[in-house]
Amino acid sequence: MKNFDLLLSFAVEERKYALPLVSVDTIIRSVEITPLPKAPAIVLGIINVHGRVIPVVNLRRRFGLPERDMELSDQLIVAKTATRPVALLADRVGAVIELDRQEIVKADKVLPGADYVAGIVKLPDGLLLIHDLTTFLSLDEETALNKALKETGDVQ
Repeated sequence: MKNFDLLLSFAVEERKYALPLVSVDTIIRSVEITPLPKAPAIVLGIINVHGRVIPVVNLRRRFGLPERDMELSDQLIVAKTATRPVALLADRVGAVIELDRQEIVKADKVLPGADYVAGIVKLPDGLLLIHDLTTFLSLDEETALNKALKETGDVQ
């Protein structure tokens, strides 16, 4: 039985985060984002990736970090939530990390109420927050996003 998880690490505002590698589709360089009227506040807009219209999530807003303009060095992590693909705007994407499951502390023990964080790992250079994409968008955000996409004719 496998006791290890593969995670894709990334950074936003020098803070370290990760996603389960199985949920990651691709990583692309920053591209022009088309605004999406009536989308939830955490959605910057939409992009076209190989004919698929994908909403771009502003991780700075999700995590309550200071806003800044997108830079050419930024990267988009296209990943699968429970209901749709999303692109997560990251300052930089790091390496794939293999962690023993015993090293991962359940987030609700440390950060109650942070529903979109599945676990936390202590690394030699700081903490790594592992995100749960099944709960990344709240029900209200998901509903508003569906409505905004439907109004533009870009429903997935």
